[in-house]
This record gives sequence, structure tokens and C-alpha cells, in this order.
Amino acid sequence: MEVILTPGQEHDVCQASTLLADHEPRYVIADKGYDSDEFVDLIGQRGSQAVIPPRSNRTTERRYSRKQYRRRNVVERFVNRIKHYRRIATRYEKTAVNFLGFIQFAALLVWLN
Repeated sequence: MEVILTPGQEHDVCQASTLLADHEPRYVIADKGYDSDEFVDLIGQRGSQAVIPPRSNRTTERRYSRKQYRRRNVVERFVNRIKHYRRIATRYEKTAVNFLGFIQFAALLVWLN
């Protein structure tokens, strides 16, 4: 697992290529917010399959594996469990380094349980 901390106003898709740089996943599973032709093409160039449902306003329909998309809930549940730690949910830490450290510590506690 890899975690990157970004400013609150930056969308997650801006860091998606950085997260994929050192990995060769078979599938890249994401929600509709990641449905852009540029990102889907990047996934295809890396030899992976994009499992991203198309947005409703897409002009050309794109297919995806619903069976693989169901696996996304594992990540969603993990993020939800991390947010149960008050220090993470309310972001008491002012510096990014300290906040990222607490996120990693909370992730470790979730994995150990």
C-alpha cells in the first residue's frame, strides 16, 4: 500500500499516475471520478486493465468488469476505519509530515486488528 498526502483542493486523479509508477497491477479499480480518457489510456499503456465505471455524460460508452469493481469496497472500508481515529478525521496536525505519520500509524493499527 502507498499513501500520498496532497492539498485538500487537489483532486486525487492528479496523483494517480505517481501511485502507479512503481507498480504493475493487473487491474486498476477506481470510481467514476477517475473516468478520463487520458487516465484510462495511461492504464492501458502500462499493461493493466481499467475497472472504472463510465460517467453518465460520456459520449462513447466504455465497458468495465462489474465483478472486479466489487472489490473496490475493501479500500473504501479501510479508509472508513482509518477515519474512526479522531486525530485523522479532524486533522489536528498542522504539518503534512506529522499528519502523514499519523495516517500511517492508524493504518498499522487497522491492519493489526
